[in-house]
Parts: sequence; C-alpha cells; structure tokens
Amino acid sequence: MEPFDDLLHQAEVAHGHLCAGQILGVRLAMLGCQRLGIAEPRTLDRKRLVTFVEIDRCATDAIAVVTGCRLGKRALKFRDWGKMAATFVDLNAPIERTDETPAYKGIRIAALESSKQRARELYPHIENKNQQQMLAYRELADADLFQEQWVRVPLHPREMPGYKSSRIACAVCGEGINYDRNLTDATGRVLCQSCASPELSYYHPLD
Repeated sequence: MEPFDDLLHQAEVAHGHLCAGQILGVRLAMLGCQRLGIAEPRTLDRKRLVTFVEIDRCATDAIAVVTGCRLGKRALKFRDWGKMAATFVDLNAPIERTDETPAYKGIRIAALESSKQRARELYPHIENKNQQQMLAYRELADADLFQEQWVRVPLHPREMPGYKSSRIACAVCGEGINYDRNLTDATGRVLCQSCASPELSYYHPLD
C-alpha cells in the first residue's frame, strides 16, 4: 500500500480540503485493508474488497480513495447510520455459500469517541479542535483511535460488483429499473419504488 502521506494528499485533492475527518478516514481504511491482508486494494486486489460506510462526511471520501471502492463500481455501499465507521468485506473469504445470500468475512472499524479527548490531552495549547485532531490523529496508536470487530456480512449476488440483471420498465412512470429493485403490486404490475410507495419517495413532483 502507498505511504500514509501520499494517500492523505490524494484524499485531500479528491475531497477539496484537508481536515481531521480525512486523516481519520485514511487511517481507518488503511487499518481495515491491513487486517484483511489486502495490500493493493486499488490495483492487484481491486476485485476483492467491498466497503460499507455509515456516514456521509469527509472520512467517506478518504476511505474511497484508499480502498478504490466507488459507488459507480458497486463496491462502496452507504448505510445512513450517522456513525464514523466502515466495514471492509473480503470477497475472497466466504463464510457461508448459499443459493440466496452468501456471507463473507469482514472487519468493522469504528472511531472511538474518546479520541477527541485524547487529542485535547495531547495538544491542550491549541484552541482549534480541528487543528488539535489533525495533529493527534496522525500520531495516536490505532487502539486509541478505533475499535475493531470481526463480522459476518451477508451479501446477495445482486449487490456484488459486476452483477448483471435485466432492465425492467415501471408500469406507471415508464422509467427503467436495474438490479432487481422493482416491486410488484397486488394486480401484478411491475413498479419502481417511487411509484410503488410515493409517500416514501425522496422526491415529489411539483405539479
């Protein structure tokens, strides 16, 4: 894997600025890959890793840079849990093989809340919290920054990178639906999720 400072610079470029979250994200992702024995996640091991992120903040951009996992590659999965945490799944380490939903070995790494206090203790003379954390997060040991847990992650074949599926048109709006995300109503019509449950849609027509 590339050196920490090189990856941090790439994360800064991708994100647009450098902050404590970027530093934490780079270290978190490097640790996850290290625990799985994935040395080159963006090149030699690029088809081996799927990453679940639990927050849409700065660290997520850094995690994507280090791992090479992207939404567009279907290797980056977002779960909106509001936690500074990520789970790294090794597709070369199946735990259960079933026809429906195979499970794979992964490691979930979460940032410790106590790391902020450790930053204050290390740099009490610096008033700016971000500056405190930027310095401390470079220096603190992994055990002072993160908690780790080995986990089992079910991953349906349709969630895998490279999965191919038929494209089905919604009977109401006519838009194409990919990756088996269609629903069927009581009359047998094939619907997209927005048309099937308008009240749950993230958008609503102005007219």
